Amino acid sequence: MDLLEREAVLQALVGHLQATESGPGRLVLLRGEAGIGKTAVIRRLAQLADPHIRVLTGACDPLATPRPLGPLMDLAPRLGPTVRTALAGALAGTCRTDEVFDCLLADLSTCAGLLVVEDVHWADEATLDLLRYLVRRLPSVPALVVVTYRDDEIGRTHHLTGLLGTLAGYPWVYRQDLAPLSRRAVARLAGGHAVDAERLYHLSAGNPFIVTEVLAAPAEPVPATVREAVAGRLAGLSAPARTVVDVLAVLGRQVSLHLLARILPTPEEPLDEAVACGIVCTDGQVTEFRHELTRLAVLDAVPVACRLRVHRQVLAVMRSAPIAAHDLALLADHAEGAMDPTAVLEYAPAAAAHAASSGAYREAAAQYARALSYAGRLPPDESASLLEGHAQACLLSGGLDEGIASGRTAVRLRRALRDRLHEGDDLHWLSGWLWPAGRASEARATGLDAVRVLEALGPSPELARAYLNLCRLACYGHEGVEATAAYAGKAIALGERFGDAGVLVQARFHAAAARMLCEGAGWEECEHALADATAQDLPVDAGLLAVVTCWFTALQRDAVRTTAALSRAESHCLDRDLLSYLLCTRAWGSWGLLNRGLWVPAADAAQAVLSHPGSPPVARSVALTVLGLGQARQGKARVWPLLERAAGLVDPSCLLDTGLGREAGVEAAWLVGDHERVRAEAGRALAALKAQGRDHPWLSGPLACWIRRTGGTPPPVPAAGPYALELAGDWAGAAALWDRLGCPYDAALARLSGDVPALHQALAAFEALGARSAVVRTRALMRTRGVRPVRRGPRAATRANPYGLTNRELDVLKLLGEGLSDAEIGARLYITPKTAGHHVGAVLTKLGVHTRHEAARRLLRSELR
Repeated sequence: MDLLEREAVLQALVGHLQATESGPGRLVLLRGEAGIGKTAVIRRLAQLADPHIRVLTGACDPLATPRPLGPLMDLAPRLGPTVRTALAGALAGTCRTDEVFDCLLADLSTCAGLLVVEDVHWADEATLDLLRYLVRRLPSVPALVVVTYRDDEIGRTHHLTGLLGTLAGYPWVYRQDLAPLSRRAVARLAGGHAVDAERLYHLSAGNPFIVTEVLAAPAEPVPATVREAVAGRLAGLSAPARTVVDVLAVLGRQVSLHLLARILPTPEEPLDEAVACGIVCTDGQVTEFRHELTRLAVLDAVPVACRLRVHRQVLAVMRSAPIAAHDLALLADHAEGAMDPTAVLEYAPAAAAHAASSGAYREAAAQYARALSYAGRLPPDESASLLEGHAQACLLSGGLDEGIASGRTAVRLRRALRDRLHEGDDLHWLSGWLWPAGRASEARATGLDAVRVLEALGPSPELARAYLNLCRLACYGHEGVEATAAYAGKAIALGERFGDAGVLVQARFHAAAARMLCEGAGWEECEHALADATAQDLPVDAGLLAVVTCWFTALQRDAVRTTAALSRAESHCLDRDLLSYLLCTRAWGSWGLLNRGLWVPAADAAQAVLSHPGSPPVARSVALTVLGLGQARQGKARVWPLLERAAGLVDPSCLLDTGLGREAGVEAAWLVGDHERVRAEAGRALAALKAQGRDHPWLSGPLACWIRRTGGTPPPVPAAGPYALELAGDWAGAAALWDRLGCPYDAALARLSGDVPALHQALAAFEALGARSAVVRTRALMRTRGVRPVRRGPRAATRANPYGLTNRELDVLKLLGEGLSDAEIGARLYITPKTAGHHVGAVLTKLGVHTRHEAARRLLRSELR
């Protein structure tokens, strides 16, 4: 497990340790809640300490009767004989403890050292006295003393509180807090695991122990280790305190003290006891569990009859008072727990609508699903309304399959009710959901059905949205400027008539985007439309437009615009809980990284999309293609299964729509030297595009270039900027334009059509990028043209490194700094453990060190400088 977001604490501790080598000693209080990673930080600090520093580590234990001087007994074997003798005498009653303290102080004075006392919240009185004794005398000792404790278990009456008060007056006492991990860190740890990173963050509140245990057992609602840890912390509670904890678990994560008092008489003292054990915390008039997973672990152990009784009690209490909108979700939860279907149908749909209006689409989907489980009690039109709400919430929250299923059922219900207006509206929504599901042909057919149904009813807001849907599909399907503009015009006319701002900004954006792709003009209009959507507070519309911008800038291989678009889209989607859009953004982002020649980051981004259970098929297809093409460029095996899986996730029309799928297979064939397959596959793709009227410059151009690069004669097709230059024989102009776009790999491909210096330049670029397969192809081309490759010395990056490390060796060194094994390094860099071991050996040799820990220390020192 990576040690994330602890760099600042580690740097501070290393700084304190270095200062004590030549100056007065110091004491650091390292504090944080249980499972926050205090021990992990201490272990990394010990690894980073210089070899001449003596590291002494002892710990206090959670015993009913703590061991006297337990930490000192742990580290006794590494102390001098005088201390060991005094300690043995103190335990036998033949020596006073203050003599032990004097001997320890003298021993610490002999050499620079790091003394760690862990978990002092469990310390005995003698250990606390030892710390009081040492801290007064630390300025005369070349030692850093680090004391760790759980600050979530230290109340007003805890025996450690007095010591902390004593330490407050010493200027050589420092404090370091370990904060929970951020969402970004939790998402990084979740990479490669089939878990929802946002849900993991919600369950764990960023606690590293809980994150680790959930990732180790993702199929378990509550991992056994978490359940056992919670049970251990509850074991010492009194019966009234345990009752309070059980009731709080049933009530939910955040509970007002007023509500708790209406359920339990006089809960104050038992609640104080529960807070003192660290399970729950209070903030003003609200109490909550520190982590949602802790609450679920407690809830699992609450008897069913008790749960039912509490749910019914709280439902009655809450219904007797005025109900606020933010109480609806809690009422729906208690209604279900109370086994009251009528109450569920009263509160769950209202809670879902409130959540959707607040942008909490996952919560909305969950509440709609809760209501739908009792939909058999409702009239068909009310059931259809629930299905429609559920479908839309699922689309935005990563539940695409569930959303499509609900959408289809809603269409059938509306058709049976002969409700043509809602049937047409549901068809248009269903069409929009089918495209990200990879069913482009069905999406178009369904969209046309929606328009036919709605046109028969006359002008309406629903018809405006149906025209907008066809406008979007025409743009995504690259049907050309005229087709997209025709649908956009109809949508705009009705959007203006009915005052639908979302229809207006989307129609204008997609019409401009079609011009941008086909004619190279329209970028400013796209940006203006996106800005208008944001300014008019249309978060879903703005989110969609931001995602499409990422796609089209990646399709145009514009590195600068892609990077800016990705940053904007990711921030917007994270802030508005637009999970499906976020995952699509990250898929296009992985393509953007691939265009820039950043194989490892591109693969990491693609893997993150693939590991998320909510990723739409289009996003998964793009991510698999990026992964396969990146591996093909690096000369790795098992490329074709990845590309075949990508193609199997979406229909052929959608594969062409993305602009990457068919081209990736063509390039992969070239990378293995199969020129005949290159020409055949590219020719078939061009024919399909032409037959469908979709042969626009950014789709047809690259395919035509591949035919030309392998000695064929491509048919005349539209080609965008750099492709047009290459097809016209201006390889230098094409390469220069690729360089300006920030695509070094594509620039090198263009130079393969050039003169001898251009071939050498292409070879050097491929070597610098680590594009092994392209290096092989380039050398083969040079041989056929009678060009002799030039043997080069170390690359510029290697020459610039003070230790002569290559870029790959620098990557390995950074991973050594994270304490990873050869197998873990191999997994992160997509190389075998054996190859990783060779790189580790080379790093150690160049650094002149003998161990991985010494290499990690060298890295940290260079970062500190």
